[in-house]
Amino acid sequence: MLSGARLAARGYSGLSRSCAFYKRFQAFMPELDLPPTLARQRLFRRLNLADDSRASDVGARYARALFDLCIETGVLDAVEADLKSLKTMIAESADLRVLLSSPRFSGEDKAKGLNAIGARAGLTPTTGKFLGVLASNRRTSALAPIISAFERLVEAHRGVISAHVVTAVPLSAAQTDALSSALRNAFGKDPRIETHVDPAILGGLRVRVGSRLYDASLKSKLDSLKFALKRA
Repeated sequence: MLSGARLAARGYSGLSRSCAFYKRFQAFMPELDLPPTLARQRLFRRLNLADDSRASDVGARYARALFDLCIETGVLDAVEADLKSLKTMIAESADLRVLLSSPRFSGEDKAKGLNAIGARAGLTPTTGKFLGVLASNRRTSALAPIISAFERLVEAHRGVISAHVVTAVPLSAAQTDALSSALRNAFGKDPRIETHVDPAILGGLRVRVGSRLYDASLKSKLDSLKFALKRA
């Protein structure tokens, strides 16, 4: 497990913290050379709303702030790729999950750790500084929901839908193409398919699109049959 002492011993250089929220976001946006116009003021107001501790969905607010910034600065594709990499890192690294969620680490320690991770992964400056802002505001535990909300914003922006597919065995290229075509016909949008293999479903597949779940797994059919037999 990572500790603050171990992070410091590795020589991680974190992002400096500032008391003023506005100053923190000035550090977040060095690549922008915008005059203090009304548009700039609106952008900072959106970012300020993202840090409202009374918000019912902090993740969605931060995702919206980051998404708007990406559109404003033309770095959407790069930041999307960064967040995809971070999503994989979170899924694969227990140490990273502890670093993000544990209150035992200070905001400074979290900023140092995330800064080091960002440097090793080659994350863009915008993403790296956004992670620094999360650490400074003690919002790193919301990173996974932020990434999910950001993905939904990008999908809506591009007119696509996200489909999470679970199968008992890996899908072939032909099966994936057929599923993609079926989803496109059903929803009228190009699907972005994420697949996961779970032998426990025995056969068939489960498809989740948004809040809708289509369960055509063999396990589900057998469970339904057992339930029907019990009632007979």
